[in-house]
Amino acid sequence: MDLPTPPQQPGTSADCRPISQMLSRIGDKWTIMTITMLLDGPKRFNELRRAIGGISQQMLTRTLRALENDGLVSRRVYPTIPPQVEYSLTTLGKSLAEPLTQLTAWVLQNIAEVERNRSKAADSSVD
Repeated sequence: MDLPTPPQQPGTSADCRPISQMLSRIGDKWTIMTITMLLDGPKRFNELRRAIGGISQQMLTRTLRALENDGLVSRRVYPTIPPQVEYSLTTLGKSLAEPLTQLTAWVLQNIAEVERNRSKAADSSVD
């Protein structure tokens, strides 16, 4: 992978802005959960909302709209009464799901050590 050379002043390179924007988007917990829930296949709005748990209707709408605008999720409307809407990952969304899944696996593998370190840091800051 060919990464841009960091500039002298961090965050000033033209390459940093789109990277920062995308990391902000995919680093959001609702985005990660939505993408993860769509890995199994297409889901309707309320099915997604129940699967994610704790997300408001407004936040799920915003998240899906942003993912759709970025081309990570597709939205399909079925001509029924009432209309049924189904969301699924695009090819681009599936390609993002792979590193997110790897990141999740890393967290599960290392969370105990991270928590031990946090505990040590909290204990030493009390002194």
